Amino acid sequence: MFRTTVHGLAFEDRARHLDTVSPQEELLLIPDPPGGEPDDVWVHIRDGDPVGHLPREIGAWLAPWMRRGGAARVQVIKVGAESVPSWKRLLVEVRCG
Repeated sequence: MFRTTVHGLAFEDRARHLDTVSPQEELLLIPDPPGGEPDDVWVHIRDGDPVGHLPREIGAWLAPWMRRGGAARVQVIKVGAESVPSWKRLLVEVRCG
């Protein structure tokens, strides 16, 4: 189990989804398909839209692990205000197992 921020919120108007998520809510983790660079793990809201991705240092090991059958769950810990930099606005907890 670890906590991390979600990156990439500032692109493609993904930050609009932050109004719909709240602490304790479970989101979805989806790894990039094999063979891509970088190897990201994307965070999606329950209806499927992407919010952003986990930091690349995490995606580098988590994406291959998930593609081999590893299961990971993600839950919202904190949603920051618009005044917070985008890469710090969404804090999540990831549980692997």
